[in-house]
Amino acid sequence: MPRHFRRILFVLFQTLFRLLSRLPLSWLHRIGGWAGWLTYKTSPSYARRLRENLFNALGREDEAVLRAAIVEAGRQALELPFIWGRPAAEVVASAVRTKGWELVEAARAEGAGILFITPHLGCFEITAQCIAAKIPITVLYRPPRKEVLQPLMEAGRARGQMRTAPADLSGVRKLVKTLRSHEAVGMLPDQVPGAGEGVWAPFFGRPAWTMTLAARLAAVKGVRVIYTWAERLPRGEGYVFRLQAPTEALSGELETDVAIINREVERMILQCPQQYLWGYNRYKGPRREREDEAADGEGEVAARVDGGAASAVSAHAGASTAEASSADVERRP
Repeated sequence: MPRHFRRILFVLFQTLFRLLSRLPLSWLHRIGGWAGWLTYKTSPSYARRLRENLFNALGREDEAVLRAAIVEAGRQALELPFIWGRPAAEVVASAVRTKGWELVEAARAEGAGILFITPHLGCFEITAQCIAAKIPITVLYRPPRKEVLQPLMEAGRARGQMRTAPADLSGVRKLVKTLRSHEAVGMLPDQVPGAGEGVWAPFFGRPAWTMTLAARLAAVKGVRVIYTWAERLPRGEGYVFRLQAPTEALSGELETDVAIINREVERMILQCPQQYLWGYNRYKGPRREREDEAADGEGEVAARVDGGAASAVSAHAGASTAEASSADVERRP
């Protein structure tokens, strides 16, 4: 595609995005519901994956949940202009209720670093903004594959007390330093990592290639883990920001802890299964970066951290804690 033509498309898309950001959230959710059905009807591979992943998680066919999941996937995409384009105060105010903030207050009273783990459930883009309105938080960041989205995403995430860390070795070091400074870090745990960056762990009864970074960060001395998600309310009424304590203690053994985090994510999803991104190809195997870019479908989000960077978590934490050992550090061949 000629460069000047790409530039025209770039400007047109950004203009459309900003125009959409002026619409009420209720309108965006209504349009998103239509878009969800359009995508489902016109993409057989997406529709098949959505149905199969949902059936696998529920263990049964549930037509009502399926239909709702189709609509909610579209709403998730169309609410982005609101989340990234409206003033931060208005976005945070759309989280009309917050449940569980006392967990954050308790962790801060202890002087603990906080690891917020947020799966692709509900409006996952709003959670860090809600946190950043109250306390500093650093989130893992990787530029989107579609260049047109980068300035929109960067503007949308430069809110309140939110900082970003690149998805590379320096970024992982920044996350560890942040946690050791008794501050907060946020990340999504349910993305398929690249080769050398994960382990196979059960996810709704099937082996899923799962990132180890969340478990490694949770193992940093003095860190408290809090699971978060934002439930999307009907009729564009906003969101309920939910914070939840772990139901299982981590063991300190990497592969076991990865499986525990997956189980925690499963429990969260089953609270509101229609709002999980079932269309994401969660069960694909690890691929190298270039292969992933060709294989990932529309709307899939992947932030892959180099295997050496993931190893740096254990190495960095081990410099200050006797508990860390070289056996905990996976190294790429």
